[in-house]
Amino acid sequence: MTQRVGIAGTGRMGTAFARRLIETGSRVLVWNRTPARLAPALDAGAQAAELAELARCDAILLVLTDAAASRRVIEDLARAGLDGALVLDLSTHSPAEADALSVQATAAGAEFVHCPVGGTVGPALKGQLLGLAGGSAAAVERARPLLDRLCRRVEHVGKASDAARMKLAINLPLVLYWQTLGEALGLLRAGGVSDDLAISLIADSSAGPAVLKTRGQIVLDTLARGDQTGTFDVEGLMKDLRLALDLGTSEAVDMPLAKAAVGQYRAAIDAGLGRFDGATITRRAARR
Repeated sequence: MTQRVGIAGTGRMGTAFARRLIETGSRVLVWNRTPARLAPALDAGAQAAELAELARCDAILLVLTDAAASRRVIEDLARAGLDGALVLDLSTHSPAEADALSVQATAAGAEFVHCPVGGTVGPALKGQLLGLAGGSAAAVERARPLLDRLCRRVEHVGKASDAARMKLAINLPLVLYWQTLGEALGLLRAGGVSDDLAISLIADSSAGPAVLKTRGQIVLDTLARGDQTGTFDVEGLMKDLRLALDLGTSEAVDMPLAKAAVGQYRAAIDAGLGRFDGATITRRAARR
């Protein structure tokens, strides 16, 4: 029997998940609080559905803006009946939020896995994400066949809160990298080195993380032609930066570099650049 997967939230990542799962044999039902945002997923072959219909799927993926949105959707799903359901939340939350969602879904009778992922739309479409799974061993094993179709690696890291903590730790260096890359380019520009040569050499060195090797062209386009729409945009990076700082503050972890980066991200958002790629931070830092 064809697996039925429900997806709540059809932004860029939710739509990418829908495409990947349809291509690998699932029947996909989708819901979004703003119905107009369903169009790309419907074009890919998904079926529009109400939340009550999603509750009856073999698995339900939550790909929503924040923990408050996930909480509201779980409440609505619970009214339709979640006894025995498998709920996977693939969004990024704080550890406390992830554990609270786990308690909420479990109380409604569901098995819950918090599995934030490393990677954006491109890897999602190819099933090449990094899955950071948190939940009971039984729930993660139940979810693994589905997650294996989205991820090149799925690691059970512990509880829901452990998965959330790992995701924030993975994203924090990326948040800081966009600023430091811009500062490095500023040094090179002062000596007359072109951006093309600089990015080529940095990407081919120990200073070039995976994001620069896969998205170097977006950086060059941003530097040469202006800000580009991003799959992991400035607002999303700022959200994760805030979550990481809040966690650090609550646990007395000193994070001076992260604190310093807040001002750069806030200035970009205040300038109306929140929906552009993180390379926008690099452009602004290089210009100065």
